Amino acid sequence: MDITILGGGHGCFAAAAELAENGHTVRWWRRDTTALDALRALGALSVRDHRGSRTVPVSDTARAGAIHPVADLAEAVRGAALVVVPLPATVHEDLAARVAPLLQDGQVVFLPPGTFGTLLFAQAMAAAGNTADVALAETGTLPYLARTHGPSEVVVSGYATRLPTGVFPARSSDAAFRVLREAYPSVEPVEDSLSGALMNAGPVIHPPLILMNAGPLEHSSSWDIHNEGTQPSIRRVTDALDAERIAVREALGYAAPHFPLADHYATDGDEWMYGRAAHERLTDSGDWREKIDLLDHRYMLEDTRLGLSFLVSVGRWAGVQTPVAQGLLSIASAVTGKDLYAEGRTLESLGLARLTRPELTKLLHEGLPA
Repeated sequence: MDITILGGGHGCFAAAAELAENGHTVRWWRRDTTALDALRALGALSVRDHRGSRTVPVSDTARAGAIHPVADLAEAVRGAALVVVPLPATVHEDLAARVAPLLQDGQVVFLPPGTFGTLLFAQAMAAAGNTADVALAETGTLPYLARTHGPSEVVVSGYATRLPTGVFPARSSDAAFRVLREAYPSVEPVEDSLSGALMNAGPVIHPPLILMNAGPLEHSSSWDIHNEGTQPSIRRVTDALDAERIAVREALGYAAPHFPLADHYATDGDEWMYGRAAHERLTDSGDWREKIDLLDHRYMLEDTRLGLSFLVSVGRWAGVQTPVAQGLLSIASAVTGKDLYAEGRTLESLGLARLTRPELTKLLHEGLPA
């Protein structure tokens, strides 16, 4: 299958390596053309995971089993069956505006994860006057626990085994999943893209970890929030926050499984998105020991500012109290000196807050009105 990857983050490296290794034709676009040229000059991308170390070829032409760096966005998107955007939600608005005029009938755009970015991409297409029949899908996490080491190496400590995924508009789900499963057999259909957005694990995992470890993060040159930062008191807050997420899902009529985050930490529970004992693999890797600046790290800008504000706004709309989410968002606003709800991705900012339930259900199934 012809697949395009957009972006230069850790997940983009992992996606390029895995999808090319699986025999797909992979075109890779990123804003940093200098990095693309450097990768092209090296001729290979190094990958290290549970199977060991190896290289994936980088090719000047698009061919199966290799990564083809492309500097022109239109060229990268043209003809791709699947466009994968494994990037932080903070870039969605800008990227959606750039991609929207280029998308074509029958293409699938995959946002892992999305924070309801599927709606942003649909709105960008409408603003661009693009009426192509495009399916937009989002899931609850990156398909990879990955970190880059330099410009041409990625280390993958875990691969997703279950990816609950929703499609916008939901009427396009069957066709979208036929494409998605060719690249990611672990995708599991959920009701719609809002259901997929409410599977996002980042806003549940990361805000408690960075805010309750704020002192060590500011004091230390590096800190592993997933290792020494994950203590019982923080886990209790995480469980309470996740219970709010699940309560919002249930109030909206979404069915189980809700992928409770407790399964991520358990060694003998239900299989979570990265399989069993995923937390142990993550901490054993040592790749998450880093310097986290509370003012500009993506855990604050993406998972807290966008992710928590989204959860709070949907809770308000559905009539569900989310005191832990609201409390963490308020503390984060005090830490940053900004009103993160006002800056966030909310039903208000998306223009959906005044919709009735039947109107929102219709929108999620049918898409934006012509």
